[in-house]
Amino acid sequence: MSTAYLPEMSVVLVTRDPFRAIRKTVRYLSRQTFRNRLELLIVVPSRERLDLEDSEVQGFGAVQVLEVGPILSISQAKLVAARNATAPVIAFAEDHCYPEPDWAEHLIKAHRQSWAAVGPAVKNANPRTLNSWASYLMSHARWSEPVTTGPTDGLPWHNTSYKRDLLLEYGSELPSLLSVEGFLQESLAERGHQLYLAPMAKVSHVNVSVASSMLAHAFVGGRLFGAMRARYGKWSPLRRLLHIVATPLIPLVRLRRTCRDIRRIGEQERLLPRALPALCVGLTFHALGELAGYAFGLGNVEQQYSSYELNRIDHITEEDRQVELAG
Repeated sequence: MSTAYLPEMSVVLVTRDPFRAIRKTVRYLSRQTFRNRLELLIVVPSRERLDLEDSEVQGFGAVQVLEVGPILSISQAKLVAARNATAPVIAFAEDHCYPEPDWAEHLIKAHRQSWAAVGPAVKNANPRTLNSWASYLMSHARWSEPVTTGPTDGLPWHNTSYKRDLLLEYGSELPSLLSVEGFLQESLAERGHQLYLAPMAKVSHVNVSVASSMLAHAFVGGRLFGAMRARYGKWSPLRRLLHIVATPLIPLVRLRRTCRDIRRIGEQERLLPRALPALCVGLTFHALGELAGYAFGLGNVEQQYSSYELNRIDHITEEDRQVELAG
């Protein structure tokens, strides 16, 4: 006879598509050692279109399907999830990121302490192409093993867990902070809270691997970052201009940091110099996106960015797609 627990962590998945789009992630979640301590929250435009069979989500401590109508922004959907979650911790998950079986256990145990946010180590789930490696390194290199357990100043965006009550303190401001999660983490630190990296909790992340998609994703992500950075900093027109002028320096600074991470994880012989051209081009497109964000603001870039995050299978190579579908 299994023991019943109140949910200790709510895991949030957002999808615009039927259940098959998130089935693989849910299967990984269903293998968790702490599965019966998890609440699964699925945020969808239409409950009917989700076409969920109860057998697919058996064994979780609780399951909610939240119908929100058209999803234009992932961060707005996450706000709905945060307000409806019943567990004291919220973990954000993705349809293209797969947790190892003890992922939830390590996050929950860490959250029994006072940490405001706890994040995992991140692996490259589709390492077959240099474009995937470039995408991965631009976004997740600093959380690639080996990494040190303990307090930190930054955690993986889109795959970190937070104390729910701290998220709700932001009210209607929360979606903007979640759209560029680094700003949420900076804000928590400014309020006196601490972030914690728990690399024993591991996830494998599928990265954009089609060249055109990689560059577009980098540009759109850069514009989102630049626009939100200027907005939250309440930058004057002069400060915006100074950052626009300094744009050529951004790829150089980030490249130096990324190469340091490549050496730290011991991949320099495999990835340097083979992945260097794709990485340099990707960083350049991200910097150009930042420039556009500083100059022209947000526009509809968050909706554009969501299309890459919610439909990742459309932006990976055919070989990667076959591996995904087989899983």
